[in-house]
Amino acid sequence: MSESKPKRRSPTKKRGDVPIVDNVMTRIRVRHSSLGPSTRSIADFILENPRQVVGMSVTELAEATGASDGSVINLCRQLDLSGFQQLKLSLAQEVVQPVQFIHEDLRPSDSTPTVCRKTFHAGIQALRDTLSILDADAIDEAVRIIRAADRVEIYGIGSSAPIAEDAQYRMLRIGIDAKVVVDSHIQAISASRTGPKVAVLTISHSGATHETLAATRLAKEAGAKTIIVTNFSSSPLQAYADVKLFTMARETKFRTEAMTSRIAQLCVLDALIAALALADYDRATDTLRKTFDVLSLKRF
Repeated sequence: MSESKPKRRSPTKKRGDVPIVDNVMTRIRVRHSSLGPSTRSIADFILENPRQVVGMSVTELAEATGASDGSVINLCRQLDLSGFQQLKLSLAQEVVQPVQFIHEDLRPSDSTPTVCRKTFHAGIQALRDTLSILDADAIDEAVRIIRAADRVEIYGIGSSAPIAEDAQYRMLRIGIDAKVVVDSHIQAISASRTGPKVAVLTISHSGATHETLAATRLAKEAGAKTIIVTNFSSSPLQAYADVKLFTMARETKFRTEAMTSRIAQLCVLDALIAALALADYDRATDTLRKTFDVLSLKRF
């Protein structure tokens, strides 16, 4: 093993000693359905009154929502924030300088140009939001796990299946022994036969699909190292993950998880595979050249 490098942190803005987090209101919206009754009431109040919350104390927000001080702090932790002060500073930035594109749902009366604009803006916003929460240290750890493994197994079901297949293709192109499994029965069998020298990459927007959850659990129990790509929200899948790579894609009536989430998933995997290639640059570029020559035989 090579010497460990200092951990890299994603760039953050600071006011005093408190880092400011981008898109905190989007975090709240994405996580809303997984919140308990008390934290959900606090979240609703914040979304409806962000400017007012910036000037409130923990106790004032708790009293305004009929919750406890502890519930306010618990909500901050569920949003991966250090505390209420970070929430307030991040809200202040978002209220003063709102995101460029507002999430808009499609309407039956929308013209084709409007549909195109809303769809593209939703994809752009999903990438912006995902970048704001992407943990460079988690990417580094995923790279370390994959490089140390004898092989990689990749699991995805439904709309995540083509993303899993693309990840396998990209890994093979840079010389990583990867196998994609998109059939739930074969996933379960294959996962149970993994071990400490296998890395498992599971892709699931909801993190609550029975098939991929079962496969990831079986792989974890067999001793495999597990990496997941899932949306920024509480989900059962996270309990079986050694490394969590989050996307942040907001669903609306017409733009379900099968759409904007796939754009975010592809970009997260692009970043992971680029980091893998750079970590073993000579081998990766040599394999890319060889596979390019092989694929050139299939072109006219």
